[in-house]
Amino acid sequence: MRQRTMLYKKKLAEGNISSPEASPQTAKPTAVPSTQESNAKLKEEHYYHILCFKFQKMPLTEYLKRFRLPGSIDSYTDRLYLLWLLLVTIAYNWNCWLIPLRLVFPYQTPDNTHYWFITDITCDIIYLCDMLLIQPRLQFIKGGDIMVDSNELKRHYRSSTKFQLDVASVMPFDVFYLFFGFNPVFRMNRILKYTSFFEFNHHLESIMDKAYIYRVIRTTGYLLYTLHINACIYYWASDYEGIGSTKWVYNGEGNKYLRCYYWAVRTLITIGGLPEPQTSFEIVFQLLNFFSGVFVFSSLIGQMQDVIGAATANQNNFRISMDHTISYMNTYSIPKNVQNRVRTWYEYTWDSQRMLDESDLLCTLPVTMQLALTVDVNLSIISKVELFKGCDTQMIYDMLLRLKSTVYLPGDFVCKKGEIGKEMYIIKQGEVQVLGGSDGAQVLVTLKAGAVFGEISLLAGRGGNRRTANVIAHGFANLLTLDKKTLQEILVHYPDSEKLLMKKASVLLKKKAPATETTPPRKGLAFLFPPKQETPKIFKALLGGTGKAGLTRLLKLKREQTIQMKKLNSRATYLDKITKSDRAKTITQKTSENSEEGGGKRREYEDKEREPSEKILDSSECRANCIIAEEMPQSIRRAALPRGTTRQSLIISMAPSAEAGEEVLTIEVKEKAKQ
Repeated sequence: MRQRTMLYKKKLAEGNISSPEASPQTAKPTAVPSTQESNAKLKEEHYYHILCFKFQKMPLTEYLKRFRLPGSIDSYTDRLYLLWLLLVTIAYNWNCWLIPLRLVFPYQTPDNTHYWFITDITCDIIYLCDMLLIQPRLQFIKGGDIMVDSNELKRHYRSSTKFQLDVASVMPFDVFYLFFGFNPVFRMNRILKYTSFFEFNHHLESIMDKAYIYRVIRTTGYLLYTLHINACIYYWASDYEGIGSTKWVYNGEGNKYLRCYYWAVRTLITIGGLPEPQTSFEIVFQLLNFFSGVFVFSSLIGQMQDVIGAATANQNNFRISMDHTISYMNTYSIPKNVQNRVRTWYEYTWDSQRMLDESDLLCTLPVTMQLALTVDVNLSIISKVELFKGCDTQMIYDMLLRLKSTVYLPGDFVCKKGEIGKEMYIIKQGEVQVLGGSDGAQVLVTLKAGAVFGEISLLAGRGGNRRTANVIAHGFANLLTLDKKTLQEILVHYPDSEKLLMKKASVLLKKKAPATETTPPRKGLAFLFPPKQETPKIFKALLGGTGKAGLTRLLKLKREQTIQMKKLNSRATYLDKITKSDRAKTITQKTSENSEEGGGKRREYEDKEREPSEKILDSSECRANCIIAEEMPQSIRRAALPRGTTRQSLIISMAPSAEAGEEVLTIEVKEKAKQ
């Protein structure tokens, strides 16, 4: 501490107040460039010059890293594995075709033995690589799970029959060359690797667009291989009997293989014209050859028929359906122009999609696969529809599964003006034209692939939405349709999407509604008062007029009827007063004349006189009623509105309603009496 204190004092005295402790030194900036230079030198070592060009040389370790095998291989989707199977299949076919040939025919000589040996070693290396490196890495399914663990994959392969055949196919029986010479018979076990050959055929068919072409080629290869084996056996039999010893055996002239192959073809196909066998061995051999030829050849022909039948099954169904339709049209004498259009529809549908109904193909797939296909094909089109934007994605998927494809011929009406719209149309292929104008033949717009029309009719109210124009197909058109009933079944499960669609439909309907008549501008203080409501259409129709004229006529008729009713009521009151006064005078006169008579006679007289008074009263009432009856038809006749030459009359009357301040308007239509 003392030394430290003294050091500080000395620093203060000298005017240097920096810390006595040494500061950590910063890294030298030359360190990084030195590293970069070293890396550049390493990279420079991998370049070499050829003429005027400079190429980079990749180290061996980099090559090995690039060709490093994955831990697991998916045999169904990995195309590199398919290429490897092709290589294994080539090696297998080499052994299958050439081992019998080398075993029987004298094509393997001491001069070319080393070529055969090198090829055999190459095929054996391919077999070993497949068994040790590729097959133990193939994925498999266990309990629904895809197994990718390397130990589990190896254990599964070693416990399979394929592993046993692979081991048997690579057994080194070639060591017997040292004891028995270079004989190809010791390589016959290489033919046991047939599992890879059939696996290659299966994977290749699954990725080909026209797999039946490969099946035909493969079946033809089976036939040629059978003839190849038969030719080898015939040459072996000829060599056993002696070349040229009899007429039946090979005479040793010409190309050995071609002559024997020609004999095998004529024998298996049973063409005939062959020399007769001479010895018992030849007879037995020929009989066995005939029997095996009939069996093998018939099996191959049946397989070929199945392959061709499966390849043309759809076309046969199309032809059968078309023949039945044509027979039906001929039975009911359908016009020729209609028949020609039906034939054209069949031909175009088959040429465009190779099937009559796409739903028949998709129905065999599970729902998830159907959805995957329809999403890839039609989702891009549905996403362009403004009506369905913002809806539930799952609802869109359900709707995609319900779309139906329909083909229209040139000039076919997709929809007509005035009909109730029940479908939405999406143009998948082709064009349609919207017609309008005064004559209905003017092309208003042309819609191309991807366009949508008729979507408002899906959410219209009762009675649907009537079409406002004719839509025809311009050329061949393939449309996707979705009907109203199907959409309603889908929206039951998606209430939020249903509300959204209803809002959008109401907005679109307002946009497409015809514009109302424009009202003249309101001047002065008229803008302070609300506009007068338009006369109801039913009044306009009944009155035969429109606007203010019809309403004025209706009010005038109402006032005339009210005045007439008041007159009738006042006249009836006046008649009642006259009748009552006449009756009172009559009773008074009779009473004064008979006042002197007795009570009994007076009552009899009053009873007798009561009847005439009642008669007088009744006559007066009848008279009033007659007057009313005479006057009523005139008032009613004024309110009646005859229309044209019809025999109907319109009677309009108004009465007070149960609610205060309201009246009920009653309209009656009556038939006139025939004169």
